[in-house]
Amino acid sequence: MSTSNIVRSRGNTVPTPTISKRLVEISVKGKWLQVPSLKVNENDCVVNGQWLKVAIVKDEEWLETEIEDPALFVTALKNELIGGRRADIFTFSQKLPETNPKYKYPLEWDSVAAIRVNSFDEWWKSLPQESRKNVRRSQKRGVVVHVKQLDQNLLSDIVELNNDSPLRQGKSFTHYGKDLSQVTKDQADFLDRSDYICAYHREELIGLVKLVYRGGIASILTFLPKASHHDKRPANALMAKVIELCELKGMSHLTFGLFNYGNKRNTPLRDFKTRNGFDEILVPRYFVPLTLKGDIGLRLNLHRGLVGILPHYFITPLLSFRARLHQFKMSRCSSMLEPPKSNRQMGRSNPPAGSNP
Repeated sequence: MSTSNIVRSRGNTVPTPTISKRLVEISVKGKWLQVPSLKVNENDCVVNGQWLKVAIVKDEEWLETEIEDPALFVTALKNELIGGRRADIFTFSQKLPETNPKYKYPLEWDSVAAIRVNSFDEWWKSLPQESRKNVRRSQKRGVVVHVKQLDQNLLSDIVELNNDSPLRQGKSFTHYGKDLSQVTKDQADFLDRSDYICAYHREELIGLVKLVYRGGIASILTFLPKASHHDKRPANALMAKVIELCELKGMSHLTFGLFNYGNKRNTPLRDFKTRNGFDEILVPRYFVPLTLKGDIGLRLNLHRGLVGILPHYFITPLLSFRARLHQFKMSRCSSMLEPPKSNRQMGRSNPPAGSNP
């Protein structure tokens, strides 16, 4: 473990970074794991991958600012191991609204799904007619949207919302069946700069957005409409309220993950984003080789993973096959499924299964 020192250079004093090693918790496919971390000043770096080990900044997407001096991280990662492993590549990104490259490291472009928030009226007029109709349908069918802070009642409602369906977007939903303590842990991050936008039908929570503020940017961390109430269009009602709230708080952009994930195209999620005013904004993401293996991996594009290497026409049928396989497995065992333990303890039954937009 090393601590901050003072280095004298040409008469000036320059503080070196504070570097330490520790264990941190991260969520992987809905499960919390303790992993080794290299802490550089206030940010933790963790390593992903087996053969090609990529160091990332923990929770980078949700930080209020981008990292200030990437060279400090590059130096630290070259000199230190993380959990006994040497990182081969260090990756980090710039943050909106900065889209012009600042650094000379090798870069690619993150395809960010974003809305430039000028006014609610401008956003509303830009929507296709069907999207505007869906917002009006939600109002006519009794959907009411509130902005709330997290409390025990909302946590209990989120447990029920998670258990609406074991499948979402054609794959197993990792939060299905979690109990109240697990959901409480999942929702514990960034509460000091988050709002919960909640869609209700009568007293039932039928949709939820967790909105995290990062300076002048608002980012959707959780977007979870209740598929069993799809006819009431809770997703559209939620999105309208999110834009209204962003204008009220003076946000310059609203982001919702990526627009394109690797070479995947024409997914239902991307279609939903497009229908609700999201565009693709390209933001620099840097990949800094730290070892010879990292340099070779970058040249061969191995850091992109299969979704970033395989062509779109190959990925699409694989995703369709995966979705059909999950549906088949669920249909085979549906007669044997019991309600999730969390529901049984509350004496409630599962809502009908479905999928989100």
